[in-house]
Amino acid sequence: MRHAYTAADGSFMFHMIGHHAQAIVMAGWAASHGASPSVRTLAARIINAQRDEIAFMQQWLRNRLQPLPTGMDAAMAMSGVHADTLMPGMLTEAQLQQLAQARDAEFDRLFLTFMIQHHRGAVVTVQQLFGSYGAAQDEIVFKLASDINVDQSTEIARMERMLFTLQIQGAL
Repeated sequence: MRHAYTAADGSFMFHMIGHHAQAIVMAGWAASHGASPSVRTLAARIINAQRDEIAFMQQWLRNRLQPLPTGMDAAMAMSGVHADTLMPGMLTEAQLQQLAQARDAEFDRLFLTFMIQHHRGAVVTVQQLFGSYGAAQDEIVFKLASDINVDQSTEIARMERMLFTLQIQGAL
């Protein structure tokens, strides 16, 4: 028997769409901002994975006749604004502008720093979902949230190593 979804499940799906959308914007700048080949490869992986997850979350919401981020909702979701607060890990407008203006090694450094922040926020959001009474009992929500947790935790570790290497190279 399938478990019913909760309001927390729907909120998670709705807001994670915006969270992922911001990561795609950030990663999309890698090619045009002089990112190193390793950062461009990472950015391409992020784009591919998160586009697929966005489509999956949108379909999950549609199947349950739940609202999708549109118009102002979409802009607010992408900027990370949720009930007048920033979602965990989301970049501020100033951070996005800083990344948008960076080039080459500075872009790599900021991209890795900000994407680590962003991914940590996704992990926190998953933990908040799992901590909500009755949430994530729907097997689809549980699997997606678990996959996001594992994938982004793995990418955080990879990005921390990349950032460390970049810092070492800069010190030489």
